Amino acid sequence: MMSSEENSDEERSERCGSYSVSADVSGYETSPDFSGRSRFPAASAVASTSFASSSPPLKSPSSSSAAAVFWDGKLQKRDASDFSEVEMMKERFAKLLLGEDMSGGGKGVCTALAISNAITNLSATVFGELWRLEPLAAPKKSMWLREMDWLLSVSDSIVELFPSVQEFPGGGTFEVMLSRPRSDLHVNLPALKKLDAMLIGMLDGFRETEFWYVDRGILVADAENEGGGAYPSSSFGRPSLRQEEKWWLPCPRVPPNGLSEEGRKRLQQCRDCANQILKAAMAINSGVLAEMEIPDAYLETLPKSGKSCLGEIIHRYLTADQFSPECLLDCLDLSSEHHTLEITNRIEAAVHVWKLRDRKGHPLHSKARKSWSGKVKGLVMTQKGTRFWHNGPRASCRA
Repeated sequence: MMSSEENSDEERSERCGSYSVSADVSGYETSPDFSGRSRFPAASAVASTSFASSSPPLKSPSSSSAAAVFWDGKLQKRDASDFSEVEMMKERFAKLLLGEDMSGGGKGVCTALAISNAITNLSATVFGELWRLEPLAAPKKSMWLREMDWLLSVSDSIVELFPSVQEFPGGGTFEVMLSRPRSDLHVNLPALKKLDAMLIGMLDGFRETEFWYVDRGILVADAENEGGGAYPSSSFGRPSLRQEEKWWLPCPRVPPNGLSEEGRKRLQQCRDCANQILKAAMAINSGVLAEMEIPDAYLETLPKSGKSCLGEIIHRYLTADQFSPECLLDCLDLSSEHHTLEITNRIEAAVHVWKLRDRKGHPLHSKARKSWSGKVKGLVMTQKGTRFWHNGPRASCRA
């Protein structure tokens, strides 16, 4: 009796002797995930062989833990990037809701101005230092696309209601109000998105070019080494006055024989395309501004008289009997874009002051100062035509 019990105990110990804790843990960790595959195939192999061996494997826990650490590290990195994007999006929308007043004191600007400022700041961050004809860097390109998508998502909620007639399944009709995007957004926003995609695609096309760029300091050093301190004329002549003023811009260089015919044609096509994009964007901007009402907050900041806005010289030329835009432009300081913009803003402010005064003094005769507006409009268009219309595309195509 005792011998039979001892034999049964020995058989039980032999059957259980090959069992190990590592085999149990490995078998537990090889449970399939949501995709139906084992998470750690190395651990499952160890688990299958541990039952056949008499001694437990010593390296199976370390291999399975290494795989687990590697996988968890990838998940943590992805989760961290997603979390950072979510936090960034929360910060952007919080700034829009608070009107750029992050203190919450109620001193923020309106939502429309906050969105406009956010797009302007984003554009300056991405394109502010783009001084070469080359593709955008991958981080800046992804930032532009991602954050513009965030900012423009607000337009999905800017809708207008229109009546619509629907039919009952059993007969009869009923009228309901449906929503659709506001007409100006429905027309202009897709057009602006297309223009933006064209510009980014144009920059992406400058991956392989026949020209290259040299920093201004390196160019000056090479000129001094050649003697005389002049700029080398072999591949690039002496810089223009505009280039000397903007000394921080890189200097384009071409081969000794110049660009090929195909390269010149391609650059000319890009320049023409940039001109058309600029004209389309300016036309959309002008149309939107013409339909907008001038905010009262802006009108309250203007001086009380148009003479204070214009200054003595411009006001004297405008009030002359024989008005000539060319004579006025000859007397103004239009040496830089900043001065030209300042003068244009002063003239437009004077136009608003005159219109506001005429509206208050003659509510039934709002066109009493039409000649003044015509003069100023001609002057502004002349300035824009002579300065910005030609210099704008050149600033965007520097090759």
